[in-house]
Amino acid sequence: MMVRKVVNLVVLIPLAIVLVVLCVANRQTVTLALNPFRPEDQMLSTSAPFFVFLFLAFLLGALVGGFAVWLSQGKHRKRARIEARSAARWESEADKHKKRADDVVANQLPKLSSR
Repeated sequence: MMVRKVVNLVVLIPLAIVLVVLCVANRQTVTLALNPFRPEDQMLSTSAPFFVFLFLAFLLGALVGGFAVWLSQGKHRKRARIEARSAARWESEADKHKKRADDVVANQLPKLSSR
């Protein structure tokens, strides 16, 4: 838990500072053209302050990276589910045997006390 706080301080705080500085320095409006053959086409272009595009690129990178990590960890999540089901089966089997042993002891106890 402490490592996570250190990572937040060492990585995320400087990253946030850099993003704020970039936003302040890049307030001018730019046009993003999505048509490489006709950049002047107004249908496939949008204008916004440059920092908006910086934030969108950062957000898109974070989402794509998170999705990639989620996909790569799928085999570990699957194994954890299988192990959890197996543990639940073993636990119910142990409970069944414990109940059976308790019943045997309970049936033997009156016989032993009557002797």
